Formats: sequence, structure tokens, C-alpha cells
Amino acid sequence: MFTGIVEELGRVHRIEERPGHPSEARAGRRFCFAARKVLADAEVGSSIAVSGVCLTVVALEPGCFSVDAVPETLSRTILGDLRVGDTVNLERPLTLEQRLGGHLVQGHVDGVGEVMAVLPEGDGVRVTIAIPPPLRRYVAEKGSLAVDGVSLTIARAEADRCEVALIPHTLEVTTSGGYASGTRVNLEVDLLARYLARLFDDSRSGGGGS
Repeated sequence: MFTGIVEELGRVHRIEERPGHPSEARAGRRFCFAARKVLADAEVGSSIAVSGVCLTVVALEPGCFSVDAVPETLSRTILGDLRVGDTVNLERPLTLEQRLGGHLVQGHVDGVGEVMAVLPEGDGVRVTIAIPPPLRRYVAEKGSLAVDGVSLTIARAEADRCEVALIPHTLEVTTSGGYASGTRVNLEVDLLARYLARLFDDSRSGGGGS
């Protein structure tokens, strides 16, 4: 479990293609990310959120950690778009001694959205993001949304898009400072919204559990 408060920007140091099963048309990839802060207590088997995707550390070397991404992850997130030199948001899992500064983020990406516009607003910017149809019911004004692993409050919600307001600090310490029209972003909807929607569906259909 994560909070959506990015600890540092990492950088793609190396990408290796990983052969898949002979029956699979696609292959996985091993990513090596250059980092500093998240390596302080990292060990093989640790979890680290990479731009909102919870991944397991499979190898460590000075200044870098490696993770494996299976074809399913590459196709359902923006990890498949990454190239050497790209920056990523990094966050270690929440501990019971930490303050929950953002919202509960699982690191399970629900879908990929696309930045439609980035407009100056005061000292920051307002970003409009197109929301995939399956996720639109979970997006509400003043609700929470994790964008590339960053906990954000939805400033405005419309039928097929939403707007988020980014302050200068967020633009400086996350990948959001590089957003432009057409940028693809990982989206994870609010955990509570997902469960409430399921309960609502069950009540309408007459289902439920004991």
C-alpha cells in the first residue's frame, strides 16, 4: 500500500528484453532504475511503486534497482512506453508509523489516460486528462485519483475527462512537470470509490453476500 506522495524521481538506466513462454507472442522486460532515496532500505523482494505501478525488486547494484514487468503489465500501463533516460516517480510502501499525506494507493493501475491540455493557472498548471470509459464512474469532483502514482484531488469532472490542479512543488518533484498534450499517464482510481461502486451494483442487481 502506498500514499501517492512521491519520494524521488528515478531514471531508466537500462532495459532488457526478457523472453516469454514459447506460446506467448509478447516478451517481458527487466528495467534497471537509477535512484537514491528509495534504495536506503531496499532489498531483493522489496516493493517499489514506479510511476504508480507496484513492482518487486529482483536485483540491486550500486545506485540502481531492477524490476521485471510481464507482458500484461507492459500492455496495461505506460511502462511499455519507457525508454532509457526517461524519468519515473518512485515511492516505497507505506509503514504504520507514517502519516497518510495523500490517499490509499495500491499500485494496481486501472487504466491509461491521456493528457488533453496543460494550461497555466497562477503559479501552477491545470491539467485535463481523458479518462477511459471503464473508469469514468469512479471519477468525481473533489475525489482522489492517482496519476502516475501521484495522489491528486480532482478539481473538475466531466463525462469523459477530469481536471487536476498542480502546484509548483508537484511539478518540480514528479514527472508531471513534463506533461504535454498527448502524454499517456497511469491512472488508479480511489479504492473506496471502487468498492462503493461494487456495493451499489450488487444492491441494484439484488446480489450481495453474507
